[in-house]
Amino acid sequence: MVVEADGGSRGNPGPAGYGAVVKDAATDEVLAERKEGLGVVTNNVAEYRGLIAGLAAAAELGASTVDVRMDSKLVVEQMSGRWKIKHPDMQPLAEQAKELAAGFSRVKYEWIPRAQNSHADRLANEAMDAAAGKPVAAPKLPTRKPDRATVAWTGATGTPTRLLLLRHGQTEMSALRRYSGRGDVPLTELGRAQAAAAAKRLAATEGLVVDGEAVPIVSSPLTRTKQTAQAVADALGGRVETHPGLIETDFGDWEGLTFAEAADRDPELHRSWLGDSSVPPPGGESFDVVHRRVRKARDELIAEHGGRTLILVSHVTPIKTLLRMGLDAGPSLLFRLHLDLASLSIVEFYPDGNASVRLVNDTSHLA
Repeated sequence: MVVEADGGSRGNPGPAGYGAVVKDAATDEVLAERKEGLGVVTNNVAEYRGLIAGLAAAAELGASTVDVRMDSKLVVEQMSGRWKIKHPDMQPLAEQAKELAAGFSRVKYEWIPRAQNSHADRLANEAMDAAAGKPVAAPKLPTRKPDRATVAWTGATGTPTRLLLLRHGQTEMSALRRYSGRGDVPLTELGRAQAAAAAKRLAATEGLVVDGEAVPIVSSPLTRTKQTAQAVADALGGRVETHPGLIETDFGDWEGLTFAEAADRDPELHRSWLGDSSVPPPGGESFDVVHRRVRKARDELIAEHGGRTLILVSHVTPIKTLLRMGLDAGPSLLFRLHLDLASLSIVEFYPDGNASVRLVNDTSHLA
């Protein structure tokens, strides 16, 4: 990802504010914006606060590598280690920025002209205007009245959104331990039996049918997940919705290969892929891209069903990604967490930003 950050003060020191924007490095899509008025501080302090806010936002979005672009030569040179940090007000801020940077596999700092940092500069000025009581143009919002679920997610209540994460049953590809991403393969006979067992377990779970109505059941659009989800829907008396954000990773040219075959085919790339979540398989998508896609899907589902229980039927990577969000963990979790076929995991996301992982890889219903 790319972080562009800026800070300013009207007077030095004077009323100050910062702005930061996080962008997708490949598409330039804006992923997050941050801005805040700071009271009376120096221009350099405000610039460091913008950097910290941008790095924190990139970490929240699951970035593994970050390119920081700022028009502050001082901050860029100090964070790159070429200039000493002598001012006592900036030393603790620089340490905080370094701690955040240590959470990524790589951070590169680059000076850019002010004209190329206009987005972050605008956000910083908006923050200063707001702090000074000047009117700031408000973003356009939907005209419809927000429903109860949306209000719940804004913090009006403390009720969490509870996600029951069910992995699909066995397919021929999973039985042979081959990369199975976008290939649309059906369940095997054993896979259908696993789906039925999971459905029976969920049907016996209290709270999944309320006043005769089943909780939402949302599936990846691929056949193996829809078949698993339909078994659950039949057991609960519900219906299956699909969400494209829950689809499995696109493994590109590695689709259908075993781990060893992919490593033999592209040895250097495969090694890099195992250690860097920003690296995609040839013709596929990186785990960083999957993380952003799944986060967007999660946010959309919470906006629609906030404060309720949902059953999400998906694949290994999206489920691991949701658990990673719940644990606030780094991308290494993707390689260290094992999820069995037809396993059940549970994570809860609270309106105040907290989360709780309640269950991981439970297969007791398959015994």
